[in-house]
Amino acid sequence: MRLYLSSFKIGNNPNKLVELTGKGGNAVFVVNALDYRADSRDKFLVSEIQMLRELGYNVEELDLRMWFGKKVEDLEKYLRTKKLVWVNGGNTFLLRKAMKQSGFDEIITRLLKEDVIVYAGFSAGCAVLHKDLHGIEITDDPNILVEGYNEKIEWIGLGVIDFNIVTHYESNHNESGETKKEMDFYIHNKVPFKTLRDGEVLIVNSGLIEIIK
Repeated sequence: MRLYLSSFKIGNNPNKLVELTGKGGNAVFVVNALDYRADSRDKFLVSEIQMLRELGYNVEELDLRMWFGKKVEDLEKYLRTKKLVWVNGGNTFLLRKAMKQSGFDEIITRLLKEDVIVYAGFSAGCAVLHKDLHGIEITDDPNILVEGYNEKIEWIGLGVIDFNIVTHYESNHNESGETKKEMDFYIHNKVPFKTLRDGEVLIVNSGLIEIIK
């Protein structure tokens, strides 16, 4: 399993992502965590795709809404042609719903176990990998509704990692002030966690975990 998890955007060492995936190849970009904020969604769609292309990837958007109610087998077949999926930050609960309604959650966990794709992302793209999303409501509103999404809040994460990640820790970010409350929640509930400052990246590669500053 290979993961590249950043606090904000690509982080300070984008070459580490290229090392993890190998140079070039097909990639997809998921920005559904911002489906509730059209302006921000458009901005990140342009900037992050450009960033990935500058790193040498052939990248296109994967809008998970287009796969709601479709055959999971078709989405899996599509993803098996990619070497990287980059998941944007935003609202963790909305992203979790998009992953479930499209079947992406089951597919990506399977592909990661087979080590046929690299999962990379930041902020909500990290948090959605937790086993349990309780505590995330301190920074993300779980009640946000967008057309086409189920109303039910999903509190179970993908469970890809066995610890939680607190992003924007001690950083110049509008959510940084809430990270102490999130950490206190994890400490009180005995949930293991790691912190990431903006610019830092946590890499998982074949069971080895490393934080790059």
